[in-house]
Amino acid sequence: MGALRWDIFGRVVDNYGDAGVCWRLAAQLAARGDAVRLVLDDHAALAWMAPGGTRGNGGVELLHWPGPALPGDVVVEAFGCDPPDAFVAAMRAAARPPVWINLEYLSAEDYVERSHGLPSPQRDGQTKWFFYPGFTPRTGGLLREDAVAAERSAFERAPWLAAQGATPRPGERVVSLFCYANAALPALLRDLAAAPTLLLLTPGAAQAQVDDAALPPATRTLRLPWLDQRGYDRLLWSADLNFVRGEDSLVRAVWAGAPFVWQAYPQHDGAHRAKVEALLARLALPAAAAALMRAWNGLAPWPGLPPAALWPRWQAALRDWRATLLAQDDLATQLRRFVLGKRMRT
Repeated sequence: MGALRWDIFGRVVDNYGDAGVCWRLAAQLAARGDAVRLVLDDHAALAWMAPGGTRGNGGVELLHWPGPALPGDVVVEAFGCDPPDAFVAAMRAAARPPVWINLEYLSAEDYVERSHGLPSPQRDGQTKWFFYPGFTPRTGGLLREDAVAAERSAFERAPWLAAQGATPRPGERVVSLFCYANAALPALLRDLAAAPTLLLLTPGAAQAQVDDAALPPATRTLRLPWLDQRGYDRLLWSADLNFVRGEDSLVRAVWAGAPFVWQAYPQHDGAHRAKVEALLARLALPAAAAALMRAWNGLAPWPGLPPAALWPRWQAALRDWRATLLAQDDLATQLRRFVLGKRMRT
């Protein structure tokens, strides 16, 4: 079967992760030779996030909401955003209705395996299919470019850091920080100051919460500009320890293979606890690293950074997990296979 025509719909809620996931998926499908129209209600983040910016790139046609009048072969609504009513009506009226996918949020929770691939019959007679990213073979997998493992292996951090204006000193550890507002940040800064540290601060909450004047001499900072997705990957590859947040950067930290601490999107009712605990159950981290992640998410008292002697075990656990995930098919491959299977039955 030839190339598919995709329409991907996404809405930017209050952060950049939704747009980031939509762009990565669109770019990876286009790299397979498919035609992709990406419809977003807010293009601002793509100006710095995506190669080519808001002009589109590499086979991706970037459109403003409400998007095209007629559907292609596949319609993906990212995170239950619901395509416009007129477009849904056009889907129903098509001679061969498109395969309709609801691409859900990433989670390590058990319900993902139970829900992945299930149909959702619609009142107008169409069927929407739930597609769940995940960390096990019974889920839809993770977004991953074909060359990411080889590029990671060949990467040299010194030239990349130098291009950003940073040269680590001998014995200085490199830490990247991408976070939501976090009450545990003062404790982290205090612990980082116990050893020479170069702290790479991403724009937004990380830079807003760090006062350089209050830092001890052992901690240097570099305030980075907004990086495109390729640049952000290389930031994670450059660090000895990564603090990441949300969905897209969690997956990129997995492919980086360095110790990382993940911050789930904080929810006042504590609903993020289940997501953190589910991820920790998959990771098999040393107890001190798991305690740090719980504390970073406001779920436990601050335990301090794991001692330096533990970091090799921490990294080994994450690299073993990464190897397992690399052996599974990536999300774009699985999604395409899922869609082709549905199209063969219609």
